[in-house]
Amino acid sequence: MAERSIPLVDWRQTRPALRLPDVPVPATGLIGDRLGRPLRDLRISVTDRCNFRCSYCMPKEVFDKHHVFLPQRELLSFEEITRLARIFLAHGVRKIRLTGGEPLLRKGLETLIAQLAALRTVDGEAPDLTLTTNASLLARKAQALKDAGLQRVTVSLDGLDDATFRRMNDVDFPVADVLAGIEAARAAGLAPIKVNMVVKRGTNEQEILPMVRHFRGSGVALRFIEYMDVGATNGWKMDEVLPSAEVRARIAAEFPLQPLVASQPGETAERWAHADGAGEIGFISSVTQAFCGDCNRARLSTEGQLYLCLFASQGHDLRGLLRQGASDADLASAIGAVWQAREDRYSERRSQGGEAPAEGPRRVEMSYIGG
Repeated sequence: MAERSIPLVDWRQTRPALRLPDVPVPATGLIGDRLGRPLRDLRISVTDRCNFRCSYCMPKEVFDKHHVFLPQRELLSFEEITRLARIFLAHGVRKIRLTGGEPLLRKGLETLIAQLAALRTVDGEAPDLTLTTNASLLARKAQALKDAGLQRVTVSLDGLDDATFRRMNDVDFPVADVLAGIEAARAAGLAPIKVNMVVKRGTNEQEILPMVRHFRGSGVALRFIEYMDVGATNGWKMDEVLPSAEVRARIAAEFPLQPLVASQPGETAERWAHADGAGEIGFISSVTQAFCGDCNRARLSTEGQLYLCLFASQGHDLRGLLRQGASDADLASAIGAVWQAREDRYSERRSQGGEAPAEGPRRVEMSYIGG
């Protein structure tokens, strides 16, 4: 029992109160961190719950029936999320991605989407509003999400072979239902759709080419993600990482590829196109080819902790400020000060050492702050 509760207990024990800066940061305006990286992308986790138990994210032996999830009162309300999102947009954020856990498990999510869709960036434009999902509930929710203002979705799918997929999600969920969710999203106009496959050597690497064959010419952008050492519960080992370069070589041996330029600064995926025009493939290579240098992403946990890196061990408590009556100017100043002090570059440091740094406090789990 004690071991199962370690991740949640440790995170709560390492959350000092977030203080307002002595020298206020302007309530609006573009900001950069200590490495000159701007704030452009906000990822908001709306729940720490998920109905899958993928071994690389929420292994069943840790997140079992005894695991204690956050009570409703500790979650940010939709109004609190929208208020914080408005302030992040004033600091230069242009893209908002809803994550989890599995975000479609959050009751009434369409209400939040409608509130976020009504916000505007510093340029007066609607933010790029998207969502990452395992698609287990997408077939029944896709149209309502689109009607609320969601623009597009990214679906996590780690293989087409049903036995392999059921083994990886560890709850016996059929791959056919995920594919049905993708089709429903396409029909609703939640496009362009992206499909993310986490590749784990010895587990699902045989699914690489079937995935490529299936999504070629479909308009879906397929992306392969190196198995990452997020958190401390997935038993990550370097020898289970299949480098993106090897994945790309396997694909190119059957389907010639040509490189594409990045669509925007700070893009996580290295983009390639089928030489015959049959679509796009991306490679996210956090382990073998770190992209910390232009990372422009902040992550807001479901209980209002601001994290500056996917591999962070400590958050900054925005919920405390919210519920203590902080003004919008106070919140903007606090967010700005946190970002301006940022110097996170975990993947670069890991790449230099060849393995994950062993020292330091426990890192936050992916299921808690999204990908």
